[in-house]
Order: sequence, then structure tokens, then C-alpha cells
Amino acid sequence: MMTAKPIILNIKTVNLSDEQFYQLCQINENWQLEKTAKGELIIMPPVGAISGNRESEFNGFIWLWNRQTNLGKVFSSSTIFTLPNGGNRSPDVAWISNERWDKLSQEEQEGFAKICPDFVIELRSRTDSLTQLQEKMQEYLHSGLRLGWLVDPQNQRIEIYRQNQAVEIVSLPTTLSGENILPGFSLEVPNF
Repeated sequence: MMTAKPIILNIKTVNLSDEQFYQLCQINENWQLEKTAKGELIIMPPVGAISGNRESEFNGFIWLWNRQTNLGKVFSSSTIFTLPNGGNRSPDVAWISNERWDKLSQEEQEGFAKICPDFVIELRSRTDSLTQLQEKMQEYLHSGLRLGWLVDPQNQRIEIYRQNQAVEIVSLPTTLSGENILPGFSLEVPNF
């Protein structure tokens, strides 16, 4: 079976502005594009059914918790955020507190919002490079991320990212806490 891997193009010499990147995404609406803070353009292939199902379940758990608490906004993997460090990233699951989201103008909210989520989940699929996802998590941290989970089914573990702390690695199965970022949120993650 053939598996598609992301295509990474170094576009430093092109130096796309935020507006040019936005237009590129609009013109190529069927492509999932990201731009790293280092100036690399990433063209992501669609995920397979297993990864898509896992992503949907994680998003559903966060959505349900948020629906009950009404503390913020939940975003899908189709959402691109313009990070303070210059990257344009799309986490598999993202959450932003109402307090921070409401500070954005209507125009900022409708585009690639210039904000780093408070919380993200990145789910590694079979074709994802663990190193590239770890770099992406560090990019989020350098942009203001407060809590992030890198779910790695291939190694049966989750890497937990927090501001000013070493990455914590927990083996599956485990129970994850939303800590003070997603108060009251708890999730039992089985073996995959």
C-alpha cells in the first residue's frame, strides 16, 4: 500500500507575507497547507480513516467539555492560526479561551487568526515524522501555547508540553488532565 508523506518546500527566498499565504490557501482550497516559522511550506496529504476517526474523537471530547463549561472556542484541523513567531499552523484540535478570543476583531476571527491556541492536540498518523511534530509542538510553545498533547499511537505514548517545563512522556493507557487550562477536563486514553 502506498502512503503519502507531507511535501516540505523551503520558501525562504519567496518570503510569503501573511496575506500571500492566505491567498495561496484560498486558491488551493483542497490542499492542506502550513507554513513553519523557518519559512518552509508544508503540503499535507489527507489522513486515512483510522487517523481521521481518532482526530474526530479527540475533537469531540474537547467540544463536549467546552459545551458544558462555555469557557472558550474549539477548532478543527481545518483551522489555520498565524502564530506570533511567523508560522501558519493547523493543529488537529485547538482551544482558545473566550477572554483571548474576544480580544480579536471580527476581521481577525474570520481569517487566519493571529493568535496561538491555549491548548492543542497533534495526532501522529503513520506517515507523520515524529521529529517534525515535536518541532511543531515547540513552535506552539514559543508562540504562547499553555498545554499541548502530542499523541503518538506508533510508540503507544503521549508527550505533554507545558510552558517552561520539560516535555513529559506518558505511556498508554493513561488518563490526561486539562490541568488549569481546561479546568475539570479529564480523558482516559486507551492503547491504540
